[in-house]
Amino acid sequence: MTAHVGDFGLARFLFDASNNPSKIQTISAGLKGSFGYIPPEYGMGGQVSTFGDVYSYGILLLEMFTGKRPTDDIFKEGLSIQKFVAMALPEHVGDIVDLSLLFVEEDDVDEKEVEERAIIHDHDHQRICTSRMKECLVSVMRIGLSCCSSIPRERMAMNVIVNKMHSVRDSFL
Repeated sequence: MTAHVGDFGLARFLFDASNNPSKIQTISAGLKGSFGYIPPEYGMGGQVSTFGDVYSYGILLLEMFTGKRPTDDIFKEGLSIQKFVAMALPEHVGDIVDLSLLFVEEDDVDEKEVEERAIIHDHDHQRICTSRMKECLVSVMRIGLSCCSSIPRERMAMNVIVNKMHSVRDSFL
């Protein structure tokens, strides 16, 4: 997996250049981000903003947890990574999550979770997904979906995202 770090912070980069109108015009004409991570408003001539950075972060979050790039061949005929995730949540999160994230050693699962776990088969490998793990995965993917809202003002602020991600981490650990 390759993170597209250059897609984040475009708004700040442009804000720093805003004192020079010729720079801002040149930058905004050519610098928009990587295909698949570009928010829809940029394609419609929208200004670069922190909302666009949040969108790119949401796409990366969905990519990391599904193991699928937004430009994957399965995303055609109107299907996007956002729709793919939204259709699966919450009941089928185990079907879309990257199975390499779900491997848990038997010794790492407490007795209560042993009763609640679900075994997911992937060819010859077994992955264990506890109910607590599923709840966390659903929470993280919902955060990713919220970041990817097609309406910029509906996207969470980054400080809210950080707080929500910390809550998910704390509830899992």
